[in-house]
Amino acid sequence: MARVRPMLDGVPETLLWTLHNRAFEAGRRYPVLDDPMALQLLANLDYPFEERFGVPNAFHSQAQALRSRCFDLAVQEYLADRPEATVVALGDGLETGFWRVDNGRLNWLSVELPEVATLRRTLLPPSDRLRTLSGSATDLSWLDEIEDPEGRGVVVTTQGLLMYLRPAEVREILAACAARLPGGILVLDSMGRRLARGTVAGTSKVGAMTIPPMRWAMDPGEREKLRGAHPGITEVRALRLPRGRGAMGELIRIQNLLPGVRTLTPAITQLRFGDRTPH
Repeated sequence: MARVRPMLDGVPETLLWTLHNRAFEAGRRYPVLDDPMALQLLANLDYPFEERFGVPNAFHSQAQALRSRCFDLAVQEYLADRPEATVVALGDGLETGFWRVDNGRLNWLSVELPEVATLRRTLLPPSDRLRTLSGSATDLSWLDEIEDPEGRGVVVTTQGLLMYLRPAEVREILAACAARLPGGILVLDSMGRRLARGTVAGTSKVGAMTIPPMRWAMDPGEREKLRGAHPGITEVRALRLPRGRGAMGELIRIQNLLPGVRTLTPAITQLRFGDRTPH
């Protein structure tokens, strides 16, 4: 296929940054994330990755891949009990989670801004169990697209998304999911307040790219506050990164556990929604 030139800026451009890191890790001899499609996506895009983001380093690329792997494991754990569940990926950019966790029975709905939805449809292979919806995650009409009359279950993932929304928007998404997806789960990642302040001030950069403002932040110790979004949130669970590769992987694991430094990397949290009470 002819190489595709992505025309993205602001928050949508960050998907190219995460893809760059994920593909770098996928190309290692023993990658922590089996993601050959990331390498193919990189090859099919006409974009100055290194000029824009710099050369990926071993720490950040492995950490990015471990974050994606952590989301995959949460989805797979849910699918083990509900193999025909629907996975709703809000703002998943050029993530290839569908192909990494596909059990042959799940259904997948990606919700993306129009310019990113077009990229996904152009670059990723089609499947009759995969749909891409053009729209914003903050427009809750995507909930109307979920059909689960038999209670097969729903998993919502929000990797690399919620931190770029306003606190009221985050709360509204969590509350709507808790109210309308009983028995489901939502997996999110959040940035600590210290790092988020730098992005709001416009001083945080990756290569030549200024990281967009992260308007919603949460330190790991604040997780329990998420229950306040809706009474239907019955469990708030911290998810730990899976074990990485070598000394670098051990350093990433320790950084995610130690107080003080764990706020320097994204914290991953799973919310569980209670089943409806029978009338």
